[in-house]
Amino acid sequence: MYETILIPTDGSEHAVRAAEHGQYLARLFDATVHIVNVVDVQAAGGVFDAGGVDEEFVSRLKAKGERTIEEAAAVIDETESIQTAVLKGRPDEEILEYAAEHGVDALVMGTHGRTGLRRYIAGSVTERVVRLADIPVLTVRATDQSQIAGDYDEILIPTDGSEPASAAVEHGLAIAEKSGARVHAVNIVDVGNVSANPTYTLPSEVIAQLESEGETVTEEIASQARERGLEAVTEVREGFPAKTLLDYANENDIGLIAMGTAGRTGLNRYLLGSTTERIVRQSDVPVLAVNARDEQDG
Repeated sequence: MYETILIPTDGSEHAVRAAEHGQYLARLFDATVHIVNVVDVQAAGGVFDAGGVDEEFVSRLKAKGERTIEEAAAVIDETESIQTAVLKGRPDEEILEYAAEHGVDALVMGTHGRTGLRRYIAGSVTERVVRLADIPVLTVRATDQSQIAGDYDEILIPTDGSEPASAAVEHGLAIAEKSGARVHAVNIVDVGNVSANPTYTLPSEVIAQLESEGETVTEEIASQARERGLEAVTEVREGFPAKTLLDYANENDIGLIAMGTAGRTGLNRYLLGSTTERIVRQSDVPVLAVNARDEQDG
């Protein structure tokens, strides 16, 4: 499934941790690893005058980029095939262009997971890549829970039965099959999406119907997992999707969350965020975001 994996790095602890997970995926799938650093001259030096960009300044940035690549490459097994490059330009654009030109099958990126209105509107490089990439993006924060100690033993695949959710199933199952992980297929009955009135509660018959639908879609994933010889469990919970899924991940020692995202853009999307985007920002464990957006949304 993954023959070529791209790991962009900025030298942060989150990027180094992402490189560790990229190395792990590469080992599972016998993939070639590409590590790149993007020199964002304008962000580093501000707006230059009419005299143009100082080439010595750019050279220093490139040298720093090469050092960050070396730091990330140090966590990759020497037996792995590694290609490296220092790029120049806007990071998200350069990363996506590089991925397209080199036939990359998956991106592995660190994310700082910061929040706040400015963060929602501007977005981090990783968040922009998650929204725009046509290939899966594994996001990683440097936390105690994201340390690799062996294989992914427990993989969470959230589902609501939609096309975006279904897009991640094959990826989650493929990784589970390679790592021997148990699959957790989980559906959340979304109590936060039914009414703007905080005093409103769903009628019991509606909850029962939604739970029944949740059991159906989770069992479909579990059946696919069992057909591959994997252990699988299902659960349907009532709650707020992002928070409830993160709680489930913490309670069940989940090592990886694999989920779909519609990848839509626009101010409303930036302010509110999808469940996947919220989980990418907040999860202590790696999140594999698989984009299933329609071309008209891209």
